[in-house]
Amino acid sequence: MIFEIRNYHFDPDRLDQYKVWACERAIPYFNQFVDVVGFWADCGIDEEVRGAPLDDLGPATVTWIIRWESHEQRQREMPQIIGSEDWKQIFAHVPGGASSYRRIECRFFESV
Repeated sequence: MIFEIRNYHFDPDRLDQYKVWACERAIPYFNQFVDVVGFWADCGIDEEVRGAPLDDLGPATVTWIIRWESHEQRQREMPQIIGSEDWKQIFAHVPGGASSYRRIECRFFESV
């Protein structure tokens, strides 16, 4: 079992609109196909950073986690999920378009 942790540096000026879009469109779509552990968005409380400073983008504004049986399953299924016509129609309504995603980070973890 692996966990995919997806961090988005989404345009903070459009974050409230993004939350509505995610709750009404994106999350229900993904819940049909994958085990979404949780989906979180910045709530406006300042981050706490220790060690090396953040880059110019600052912290991620959206984080969500998907549980997969294996990385192979993820590599097989995710392209189908995000390549579907249904997803393309949903994604066409993301606030500000694709350029609102300033950075997308996908990391893979195992439980210890």
